[in-house]
Amino acid sequence: MQLHYAAAALLSLALLLLPSTTNAQYITRILAKYPEFSTFNHYLTDTLLAPEINRRKTITVCAVDNAAMDSLLSKQLTSGAIKNVLSLHVLLDYFDAKKLHQITNGTALAATIFQSSGTAPGSSGFVQITNLKGGKVGLSPQDDANTTAATFVKSVEAAPYNLSVIQISAVFPSPAAEAPAPAPTEVNLTAALSARGCKSFAGALAATAAEETFKSNVESGLSVFCPGDGALKSFMPKFNNLTADGKQSLLEYHAMPVYESLSGLRSSNGAANTLATDGAKRFSLTVQNDGNDVTIKTPIVTAKIVSTVFDKEPLSIFQLDKVLLPSELFKSNLAPTPAPSPAPEEANHAKAPKASSRDYSPPAPAGPADSPADGPDGDEADQHSNGGAPRFVGFGVIFSLWFALLQL
Repeated sequence: MQLHYAAAALLSLALLLLPSTTNAQYITRILAKYPEFSTFNHYLTDTLLAPEINRRKTITVCAVDNAAMDSLLSKQLTSGAIKNVLSLHVLLDYFDAKKLHQITNGTALAATIFQSSGTAPGSSGFVQITNLKGGKVGLSPQDDANTTAATFVKSVEAAPYNLSVIQISAVFPSPAAEAPAPAPTEVNLTAALSARGCKSFAGALAATAAEETFKSNVESGLSVFCPGDGALKSFMPKFNNLTADGKQSLLEYHAMPVYESLSGLRSSNGAANTLATDGAKRFSLTVQNDGNDVTIKTPIVTAKIVSTVFDKEPLSIFQLDKVLLPSELFKSNLAPTPAPSPAPEEANHAKAPKASSRDYSPPAPAGPADSPADGPDGDEADQHSNGGAPRFVGFGVIFSLWFALLQL
């Protein structure tokens, strides 16, 4: 019986060790399964609102069908205004069908992405939700809460308690959101990198496949740690000695696939994945405060953030005073442990012979702390490729433990 308990305990532990699935929900992929929302989905992408939705952890998207979108498009609003109107349809809270019908006191007020943008005047960026007679639920912008602008139609998809997609009957009317607004613009990564002190890093990116990895991650959030031009210039001989995959991995090691401001980095000390992280190839680094400074540590080197080059969500770029060296690509130059000193008696009896010019030979050149681990012959850690499938080793552990349990 005790063996059964022990096996059950091991099985429970293995379940805990399973890699967790990501909470990221890509709204355009979800809505693509429903043709009736194709126009709404198209404008989420066209106005660059989709990446903002994907970065949120807890949201409710109030989708409208193609007929309702036609009524919005007939107003011939600017693309910036269309984005504001649609951002009014993204609530910064989780509401599925059950929660909508069980609102405390019959009403609730929800903030939206429009409100969080800072461009919504007064209370125009809030949506009021009201339980109506006959089991219906009404939704209206706060600045027009005396009328029911739209009603809840159905739940489309839900991932409690992170993302809920519901259908509502009409587009929210909002003079504030419909006012002319500048067109949304994409962040130009190359221009941002070249602005101050990161031109050499931008050039290195452009010469490898890492540039596409960086660009494809900007919309969902990216924090880049860019070695200054001087630091990268002195490192280039060693960089050029890497394989093509090694160069790509090294560059991708200098970015985290999340947006963090400098203040955010100060408050989120600890290990972090990078764009180079791929299954067993950890390529992780450590963010750590050092007084008012923020340092980025690897097993080999500690670099300091010396300036903020660019910071506008979803992209931040910080200049470092050194190149980051991952242990997957470079060997640490650890000092050898000194041999123990001889005992006093041995020291008295053993006298070292005098060195002569014939016995002298020049010392072997010391390997630099950042020399490639295995040179250009292609160490496995150098051969990083993007987009590898995750390795769910935990399932093999569970199967083995379960089989052992059956044998008891």
